[in-house]
Amino acid sequence: MTREARWSRGPRLQEAGLLVVILLLGCVLTAASDRIEVRGETVNNFLRFDNLVPNVATPMSWMAIMAAGATLVIISGGIDISVGSIFGLSALGAAAVLQYMPVDAPAYAVLPVACAVPLAIGMLCGLINGALVVFLRMHPFIVTLGTLSIFRGIGLVAVKSKTLPSLGHRLPDAFTDFIGARLYYGGEAKTFIQPVPMIIMLACIAAAWIYLSRSVAGREIYAVGGNEEAARFSGLAVGRIKLRVYVLAGLAAGIAGMVSAGFYQSANTATGLGYELTVIASAVVGGASLTGGRGTALGAVLGALVIKLIENGIDILKMVDLGLFAFYVSKEYSKIIIGIAIIVAVAIDRFSEYLRARRLSR
Repeated sequence: MTREARWSRGPRLQEAGLLVVILLLGCVLTAASDRIEVRGETVNNFLRFDNLVPNVATPMSWMAIMAAGATLVIISGGIDISVGSIFGLSALGAAAVLQYMPVDAPAYAVLPVACAVPLAIGMLCGLINGALVVFLRMHPFIVTLGTLSIFRGIGLVAVKSKTLPSLGHRLPDAFTDFIGARLYYGGEAKTFIQPVPMIIMLACIAAAWIYLSRSVAGREIYAVGGNEEAARFSGLAVGRIKLRVYVLAGLAAGIAGMVSAGFYQSANTATGLGYELTVIASAVVGGASLTGGRGTALGAVLGALVIKLIENGIDILKMVDLGLFAFYVSKEYSKIIIGIAIIVAVAIDRFSEYLRARRLSR
């Protein structure tokens, strides 16, 4: 088997394993959930369209976009824990500019601004992270730990009202109607879904997949993460590659911030607070190795789906009955489970590295 074949087989096995985990998790949550009555029909509280789309798939959209960006950084051997702050600052920036545009402004005037502002903020923040890592040779964790606080602080200082749009203002309808566009179904029930965040997520994941697996620039990221010294001696511009991945991670956070601001029609200084844990967990659970050199865009979205299913399961179950004893669960339990998921994923990654090293030594 060629090296290229072995390289491509590993991610596929990881992604297949994640699909199995998702199916098993779905089966467990379906079996544990009560049956409820919705619009005259008795349905499973978890396995219903009205739950899986608005409560899992839609809020997962901006998490998966950020997880794809974080995966690029992790593959290169770095880490970015400022992603939640970049996300929040991008959403605030979009709302701050758009609130001063007329509510009935045409789409051709609103949408370019709505895209340009948060994306520019995200890329600028990513550029700052990358420049500090590359030019000052600072550790990525220390850099992004500092910028996490800096970017969050900028939002707190700049936004006096804490929430945007401020009193008396509203985001243009062309922007909110586009991101929050409703697709009705169910006849007279007027039930709807909002597919645009999911469509944007799929477009971003597809772009990240093509970039990583079908471009020279994507393979350079794997090379740097796999062995930075070897990549440097091979003639690769390691500094430029690292700078690029942080800018792309910032871009992903900017896109996610734009989607969130349009979907919720607002942003506040707490937007994205604590998201860095969920984003990194999504990337790591999705197969990105914290030692660098491994990870995929599809794995990132599958990891985000696992995390969101866990959070949604906790919201739905409320109580876990194990027969001998039962206990109530609250939303705070999701933080414990996400932390455990990160530790387990890293432990599995380290064990697989150990087995791989033993095979190579033989």
